[in-house]
Amino acid sequence: MTLRPLALSALALLAACGGPGPLLIAVPPAPAEGRVGIGFASVEVLEVSLPAYADGEEIFLQGQGGALTEAGGAVWADDPSRALTLDLSRALGELTGAQTAPDPWPFDDGPEAQVDVRLAEFAPDLTRGAFVLRGQYFVASQDGSGRDRAAEFLVTAPLPPEPGPAAIAAARAQATLTLARQIAAEGLR
Repeated sequence: MTLRPLALSALALLAACGGPGPLLIAVPPAPAEGRVGIGFASVEVLEVSLPAYADGEEIFLQGQGGALTEAGGAVWADDPSRALTLDLSRALGELTGAQTAPDPWPFDDGPEAQVDVRLAEFAPDLTRGAFVLRGQYFVASQDGSGRDRAAEFLVTAPLPPEPGPAAIAAARAQATLTLARQIAAEGLR
C-alpha cells in the first residue's frame, strides 16, 4: 500500500524533470477566395491516405536526393491524415458551396460524389523551397451519372529560405487549398 503513493510521486517527479516537450504545430486554414462551380450538390471526402513517413505526428523535411529527416523539436498538433481530410473537406465546401463532409457521411441523404486522395509525397521540400503534395485523386459519382474521374497532381506552396514551424504550417495550408481548388475545377465539374 505504501509503495503505490511512493511510485506515483516518483513518476510525477520524472515527468517534471522531462522538459517542456516538443512544440505542437497547428495548421490554420488558408482563406478560400472565389467560387468554383461543380456538377455535384454534395461531396464526401474519404480519409486522405498519406505515405508511411507522414502518417505520424513527426514533421519530416525533404532534402537533397529526396532524403527525409525529422524536424527536431516540433510535431503536428493533430493526426495529419485526419487534419488533412478535414481541411480538404472544409476548403471544398467553401470553394464550391456544395454540402461537403468527411467520411463517414453524417447526413440522411447520401453524397452525390466521393473524393479519395492518395498522397505519395507530403513534406516541406527544402531543395524546391516549397511544401509539396504529390499523388492521385479519384472522384466517384454516387448519383448514377458515371462521371468518375482520376488524376495525378503535384501541388506546391512556397516556403521562405529558412522555414520555421509557422511557415511550414502556412505552406501546408496553402497547398491543401490549392489541391482543393484543383479537385473542384477538374475532378468535380
